[in-house]
Amino acid sequence: MTLAATAAGHGFLSPTGVEIAFLLVGLATLGAAVVTVTTRQLVHAALWLVVALGGIAIEYLLLTAEFIAWVQVLIYVGSVVVLLLFGLMLTKAPIGRSPDADSGNRWAALVVALASAGTLVWVVVDAFRATWINLDGAVQGSTATSGRSLFQYWVLPFEALSVLLLAALVGAIVLSRRGGEGKAPAATLRNTAATAPAQREEQR
Repeated sequence: MTLAATAAGHGFLSPTGVEIAFLLVGLATLGAAVVTVTTRQLVHAALWLVVALGGIAIEYLLLTAEFIAWVQVLIYVGSVVVLLLFGLMLTKAPIGRSPDADSGNRWAALVVALASAGTLVWVVVDAFRATWINLDGAVQGSTATSGRSLFQYWVLPFEALSVLLLAALVGAIVLSRRGGEGKAPAATLRNTAATAPAQREEQR
């Protein structure tokens, strides 16, 4: 990164092809994220989440951070989404439209989302307003640099996230087992219902 003053010939009115691609991919990612939180079909939400996370990985590639991009694909697209789909299957969540998925707090969620987005934009702009990334230069997010930062300064949040995902998977398995306990198979229930009148006649 260098100061914006040293980036001669660059500006918001003269974007490069990489910057235009970054903007277009960002808009597509934002649209996929909006569909993820607004759809009432849980499986569709998980699939749109794949699109959103994949778009973020492309953004990392455009920012010359190839290590973070592949980590995004391997961990989030390849693990988190698969874990969500397994959770949906284990808890026997409905595949189609789910009216119960709407909690009725859309306006409160919208206010929180806008406040969070505004805060994040303000923090990023305030922190990096005087910096410029040379997207046409050498790769800056190399494996060595990113791995050192990740496992030296962010190792605790990284491990906490893995424990949280493991707890979510164990919880899904427990809920699925509790739902099956104490319930007779459907065929047994049908046979019982069919033979009940005959048994009552014999008792009479």
